[in-house]
Amino acid sequence: MNSTQTHRSSYAATATVVSIVANVVLAVIKIIAGILGRSYALVADGIESTVDIFGSTIVWGGLKIGAKPPDENHPYGHGKAESLAALVVAMMLLGAAVTISVQSIREIRNPHHLPAPFTLVVLVCVVATKEILFRFLSSVGKAVGSLSLRVDAWHHRSDALTSIAAFIGISIALLAGEGYESADDWAALFACGIIAINGLRLLRSAAADVMDAAPPPESELQVREIAGAVAGAVRIEKCRLRKSGLGMFVEIHVEVDSSISVQRGHEIGHRVKDALMKSGMGIMDVAVHIEPSDCAVG
Repeated sequence: MNSTQTHRSSYAATATVVSIVANVVLAVIKIIAGILGRSYALVADGIESTVDIFGSTIVWGGLKIGAKPPDENHPYGHGKAESLAALVVAMMLLGAAVTISVQSIREIRNPHHLPAPFTLVVLVCVVATKEILFRFLSSVGKAVGSLSLRVDAWHHRSDALTSIAAFIGISIALLAGEGYESADDWAALFACGIIAINGLRLLRSAAADVMDAAPPPESELQVREIAGAVAGAVRIEKCRLRKSGLGMFVEIHVEVDSSISVQRGHEIGHRVKDALMKSGMGIMDVAVHIEPSDCAVG
C-alpha cells in the first residue's frame, strides 16, 4: 500500500471512530429521553442509533482489514472487505427500518400517553448533530473513495430524518391533545419508509462494488489522459478499472511505435505505470500491455 492509500485509510478510520463515539452518546440520550418522555418515536430513534454503532464498527473493521497489504492468499489485497462492510451495513439499515416500522404499528394499535414537551428540545439537538455527522462522513467518504463511509453517513442522515419525523409527530400530538397520542408513531412509520428507500439504494451501490462494477467514466478518462501524456505512448487502446476498497486496479493497453525495440517498449510501459501510480488517484497496481501501432512517432 502506497503513502496515499495509507493516508486515506487512516483518515477514514479516524472518521469512523468519531461516528461510533457520537452514536453511543446520542443513543443513550434518545432512549432515556424517549422512555421518560413517553415517546416511542424517540425510543425508535435511539434504537436506530444503537444499530448505527454496530454499523460504524463494521465499517471500521472493513477499513482496517481492507488496509492490509496483499499476501499469498490475497494477491490483489483485502480491499473488498470495505465493500462487504458497506453491504452488511446497508442490510442493517433495511433491518432497522423493518424493526422500527413493526413496533410503530404496535404502538399505533395500543393507545398511550401524550409525549412530554421536553422531547422536542432533545430532537432539535439530535437533528443538528446528525446532520453535521452526515456532512462530515459524506465529505470524508468522497475524499477517500470509501463507499462504506458514505453508507455510514446515510445512517446519520436517516437518523436525522427519523428525528424530524418524530419532532413533527410529537408536535402534532401536543398541539392536538387527546386522541392524537399516536401521531409520533405515525411519524416514525413514515420515517421508516424513507430509511428503507435509502437502504435499498445503498445496498445496490455496495452490491455493485462487490460485483466489480466499473468506476465512474471520469476515472477512466483521467487514467487515459495521464497514460496518453507519457512520452512514447501513441494511443491508449483498452482501459479497464476495478475498484477495490479505497483504491483501484488498472489494466491498460498502450500502443507504441511498432518499429522500436522490445526494451524501448518495456521502458514506456514502466513510465506509464509510474505516472498512474503517482497520480494521486489511489491506484494500487497497473497492468500495462504494450501493443504495436501503425502510426510512427517522431
